[in-house]
Amino acid sequence: MANPVIDWIDQRFPLSSFIKHDLTDYPTPRNLSYWWNFGFLAGFVLVLQIATGIFLAMYYKPDVNMAFDSVQHIMRDVNYGWLLRYIHSTGASAFFVVIYIHMSRTLYYASYHKPRELMWWTGQVLMIMMMAAAFMGYLLPWGQMSYWGAQVITNLFGVTPFVGDKIVMWLRGDFSVGDATLTRFFSLHYLIPFLICAVVFIHLIALHTVKSSNPSGINLADKDNIPFHPYFTIKDLFGLGVYLIIFCTFVFFVPGTFIEAANNVPANPLMTPPHIEPEWYFLPFYAILRSIPDMLGGVVAMGLSVVIFAVLPFADRSTIPGGARYRPVYRAVFYVFIADVFLLGYIGSQPPTGILVPIGQLGTFIYFATFFFLPPTSKLEERWMRKRGLPPQLVALFDKKQEGDAA
Repeated sequence: MANPVIDWIDQRFPLSSFIKHDLTDYPTPRNLSYWWNFGFLAGFVLVLQIATGIFLAMYYKPDVNMAFDSVQHIMRDVNYGWLLRYIHSTGASAFFVVIYIHMSRTLYYASYHKPRELMWWTGQVLMIMMMAAAFMGYLLPWGQMSYWGAQVITNLFGVTPFVGDKIVMWLRGDFSVGDATLTRFFSLHYLIPFLICAVVFIHLIALHTVKSSNPSGINLADKDNIPFHPYFTIKDLFGLGVYLIIFCTFVFFVPGTFIEAANNVPANPLMTPPHIEPEWYFLPFYAILRSIPDMLGGVVAMGLSVVIFAVLPFADRSTIPGGARYRPVYRAVFYVFIADVFLLGYIGSQPPTGILVPIGQLGTFIYFATFFFLPPTSKLEERWMRKRGLPPQLVALFDKKQEGDAA
C-alpha cells in the first residue's frame, strides 16, 4: 500500500527513486568479503565523532586559562561528560584504525585501477583532512604533550622557503603557541568534519558511478550482482556489532589507552617534556621526518609520504585484476610495505638514538622504494605470469567478463 506521506514527498523530491537507486537496489558484487565493511564503519565513526564533538563544544572553553579546566569540568561535573569525552578521544583512534584498514584493503586488491582513480584520490583527500582535524583537536585539551606537540609541528612549516615564517605566524596567530592558536585550532577542528562530510558525498558519488570493486578485480555484468539490501545491510550491521564490542571495551574498561599521560598535566611553556611524540597514527610519518638529517628534506619527505599514494593508479601498470590475490610479487611487496609501516611506527615512538636511527632511515628507504620500483616490477611480473600461464580461476573470470560484455 502506498504511503501518502512518501507520495507527497516524491511529488516534490525524488526520495523513493533515490533510496531505490542508491541504497536498496544498488547492484553490488555478491562476492564482497567483510573487508568491504570498513567503508560503512568509517561513515559510522564520522557521524559519532561529529555528534559527540557538538556536545563537547557546548562546554569546552577555547582559552588558555580555561581550556584544561573546562575538560576537567566535562569529565567531572557534566552529566555523562566523561562518556562523551572518552567516546570522542577513543573514536579519533578508531577512525584512523578503520581508515587505515580500508586503505590497506584497497591496496591489497589494487582497487585504485581504472576506472576508480577519482574515487581513490577523493579518499586521499579525506585522509589528509582527517589528519588536519586530528592534529588541531590534539591541542584542545591544553595538556603538556598537546602544547609541545603543536609547538614542534607548527615550527616545521617554518622551513618553507621565503614564506615559512608567515605560514607559522598564520597557523599560530601569534609568535608562539598561545591563546590565538587555541582559538584557531578549535574553530578549524569544529569546521573540518563538516567539510569531510561534503567530500564523503563526492566520494560516494564516485563510488556509485563506477560501482564497487570486488576481490576478483573484474566488473561483472549486472546479472551477476545482487541488491545491496538486505544482503549487505545485514552484513554491515554484523560488522558494526563486532566493531562496537571492541570499541566499547576500550571506552568503558581502558579509556585512557589513547590519551597521553602528559596531557593530564596543564600545559607549561617553561618545561619541555623529555620525549615529544605525536599520536600513534602519525608515528610512521614522524619517523620519516626524523630519519632525514636536513630539516627541509625531512618535512618534504614527511609530506610526500602522505600524498605519494595518489600516484598508484599510474605506478601500478599491471592489467591483471585482483591485486595481490593473483600477483605473487605484488603480494610480497604489499606485506613488506605493511611491515615497514609498523616498523616506522615503532621507531617514531622511541627517542632517535643508537641503532634506531639507521633502522629508521632503512625503513624510510623501503617506504619510498615501494612506489618507485612498482612501475617496472608490475610490468615484469605481468610478463612473467602470462608467459607461465595465468591461474585457472583468473582465466575463468576473464571468460565470464567477456560473456557479460557480450550480453
